[in-house]
Amino acid sequence: MKKLVVLSGAGISAESGISTFRDNNGLWDNFRIEDVATPEAWIRNQELVLDFYNQRRKQAADVKPNAAHYALAELEKHFDVTIVTQNVDNLHEIAGSTKVIHLHGELFKSRSTKDPKLVYDMAGWELKTGDLCELGSQLRPHIVWFGEEVPMMEVAVDVTEQADLFLVIGTSLAVYPAAGLVHYVPVGKRIYIVDPAKPDITLKSNMVFIQEKATTGMQTLIKKYLLPES
Repeated sequence: MKKLVVLSGAGISAESGISTFRDNNGLWDNFRIEDVATPEAWIRNQELVLDFYNQRRKQAADVKPNAAHYALAELEKHFDVTIVTQNVDNLHEIAGSTKVIHLHGELFKSRSTKDPKLVYDMAGWELKTGDLCELGSQLRPHIVWFGEEVPMMEVAVDVTEQADLFLVIGTSLAVYPAAGLVHYVPVGKRIYIVDPAKPDITLKSNMVFIQEKATTGMQTLIKKYLLPES
């Protein structure tokens, strides 16, 4: 079974109603990135950061996967699919995808501020001051903030280096280091890019660009390229 590696970005979740930083000039519901998504913000105003992610969780709990998420899950019947996502929501998992690597963390998990390896599933949407890990330190959102290392990047690179096919969906390849994954796809292997905006890279002969949003672009991709006879 061929290995299909997918890099997904904010565009796929946006169609389910999840707002993004980049669509709002660096703002997310009127919050600046510097105030809610950096280690410095956490030190400066822990309550604000906790509340911000509580509201994100509350919003995401009411959001459902869309046709693009379900289409990717269905492809597991035909390919060995691994999804590398820049998104922190769990819509890929809800849709049924079984192998998902979250580069930027997971919204519905918390982690220890003392030992980053201590990660916990959250039962509800609220994380408060005084919620402690087993070592007695404050729990923080399990999110990779701006300025922090991306710990799952090496895993994503390893998976990408084994790809028979590589799909980029819902991202214009502007966010690094995730965007750099295209450079690890084995030479000559086909790369498909599904996004309404032209990616900020030079398209090569092994690349197919489908200039559509995620939901309709996935249907085009499947019918025309991946499973043309189905």
